[in-house]
Amino acid sequence: MVIKKPNEIKSSEITPENVYLNRRNFIRAGVLAGTTLATAGVYKFLNPPPPKEVKTAEINDIVKANQTDIISNEELTLFADITNYNNFYEFSTSKTAVARAAEDFVTRPWTVEVGGLVQKPQTFGIEDLLKFTQEERIYRLRCVEGWSMVIPWVGFPLKTLLNKVEPLGKAKFVAFQTLYDPKQMQSGLFAGIQFPYVEGLRFDEALHRLTILATGLYGKQLPNQNGAPIRLVVPWKYGFKSIKSIVKIILTDTPPPTTWNIAAPGEYGFYSNVNPNVDHPRWSQATERRIGEFGRRKTLMFNGYADEVAKLYEGMDLKKNF
Repeated sequence: MVIKKPNEIKSSEITPENVYLNRRNFIRAGVLAGTTLATAGVYKFLNPPPPKEVKTAEINDIVKANQTDIISNEELTLFADITNYNNFYEFSTSKTAVARAAEDFVTRPWTVEVGGLVQKPQTFGIEDLLKFTQEERIYRLRCVEGWSMVIPWVGFPLKTLLNKVEPLGKAKFVAFQTLYDPKQMQSGLFAGIQFPYVEGLRFDEALHRLTILATGLYGKQLPNQNGAPIRLVVPWKYGFKSIKSIVKIILTDTPPPTTWNIAAPGEYGFYSNVNPNVDHPRWSQATERRIGEFGRRKTLMFNGYADEVAKLYEGMDLKKNF
């Protein structure tokens, strides 16, 4: 095979984009040949639904019309990228396949059980939880998971919900659990991790004002692939800590198990704070890739929220407690 440099290729030899795309579609069609059911299933997997675009300008109108808490003034990640590049192993281990796989996920009715070391354990319906977002608080937060985005979440502080159940003084940790329904989440059969997905925070982390429960983004109802109908957002930690599609929150006096720590304890610690000085055993975490940008940028300590959260970890060895 002869490989030419770009300046050696004649314009007449370059395949036009529309022809290239048609060829790709033709190849796809060949792959999809077979039974009618297989064809429909594979085509659906390979062709994710077109995203519903939301212009960035619209978020400014939301900000003007409602009480807001904008933490970052960075440029927002496009809605199309936020909703078509997702980690949600229950649906798929491919980031670009989650949106299609979660398209028919049923999020109504939905309840979240909140209990454990509390005075008033309760089960909240999603309608009850949405009432906490009536102020439409907008949180423009950076989120990092090897790659990063800046997302305008709509939600409310987790503390608001915890106050409703009146935590006991001996509560030291908060455990979270995701819904796991094998009928809807068939990726769980081969994802390589245990389900249901579980996560946890220290109690003081859970009470921090930057720890939110998100019910929407870009002023819209939270899309299925982003953790509908309600998810955790902890912006100074790696993204896998921000558990999606929550059904249970339990207060405890001991550190709860977390999915990725169970799967690979030498790679994923309980805290999982964004720390450019602590490398993952298989890659450097000193830089990150911002979705929508070329190249990589320097990873910031605590994802840029050090002024807000560093005091939570005073006196701790952040390399040991990674």
